[in-house]
Amino acid sequence: MKTVICFGDSNTYGYDPRSYLGGRYGPDSRWVDLLAARTGWDVRNQGQNGRTIPGGPVPFPADTDLLTVMLGTNDLLQSRSPEQAAERLEQFLSGISLDRSKILVIAPPPVKRGAWVPGQQLIDDSRTFAQLCHALAAQMGIRFADAGKWDILLAYDGVHFTEQGHRTFAAGLLEELK
Repeated sequence: MKTVICFGDSNTYGYDPRSYLGGRYGPDSRWVDLLAARTGWDVRNQGQNGRTIPGGPVPFPADTDLLTVMLGTNDLLQSRSPEQAAERLEQFLSGISLDRSKILVIAPPPVKRGAWVPGQQLIDDSRTFAQLCHALAAQMGIRFADAGKWDILLAYDGVHFTEQGHRTFAAGLLEELK
C-alpha cells in the first residue's frame, strides 16, 4: 500500500471557516480523506491551522511514497513577500531527506477578496507565489502542481476551501497524480 503524507496548512487540515474554534469539515468533505477513499492509499494528514513554511527541517518517514507540500498562504497573510516565502520554501524543501521524485509541491490556489483578503495586493502576491513555486520545483527537480488551475471554490474569508472546494481539489490532485 502506498504511503502518502500531506503536509500543509488549514486547507490540508480541512478547517471549516464557519467554525470559529478550529473545527473541521467531515471526512467525506476533506480533500486528504477523499484522496484516501478514492485510492485506497495510506494517506496521512499533516495539515495544521496557521502553519507557515517551516524555518528548519521536518523529519518524514523514509518509507513515504509521496509527500505533498502545500504551504505559503499563511506566510503571505503574515506580510511576507512572495519572494521571501519562496526562499523559505526552498530552504525547507532542501532539508527534506526523501528522494526528490517523491515530493510534490502544490501551489495553493490564489486567494480572493473576502473577510481576510481586503485588497488586490494579496491576490497578486498569491499568484506571483504560485509562479515562483513552479520555477523552484523545476530548478530543484521536484514535481509540481498548480491548484490555481483547478477552480477551487473559496469561502467568505477568501482563503479557505469550501466543502465543494475540497472535492474539486481532490479531483484535480487525482488527475495530476495519474
